Amino acid sequence: MLRDHLNRIRMRAVWSWAGFVHVWRTEGSLHQWVWANVVCLILMFLLPLSGATRGFLLMGGIMVLAMECVNTAIERVVDDISEEKRDRAMQAKDAGSAAVAVTAVGVGVAWVCVIVGLIL
Repeated sequence: MLRDHLNRIRMRAVWSWAGFVHVWRTEGSLHQWVWANVVCLILMFLLPLSGATRGFLLMGGIMVLAMECVNTAIERVVDDISEEKRDRAMQAKDAGSAAVAVTAVGVGVAWVCVIVGLIL
């Protein structure tokens, strides 16, 4: 029973990694967000921030990566159904893109708050 449970956990990790690799190979925007995270990570350790602040900023950056994966999943499902131009298909894709953008704006706002806090 424990072996089965551990195998299910292992397989979930394998499938998740396969999904991330697919997004990495097919979506240039994921590369951009990863590089943005690298720059932010460097900044986090150059600035005098608490561990909690660094953790929250890092979590936000990871959330953007997660939303990019969700957006790719939406695009794949929509395109699998049909590649013809349809209003609802475009709305679904745009909503996925908006989810990435809103998450990124949230992380940007967090960074602004941190920088303003350091200046004041």
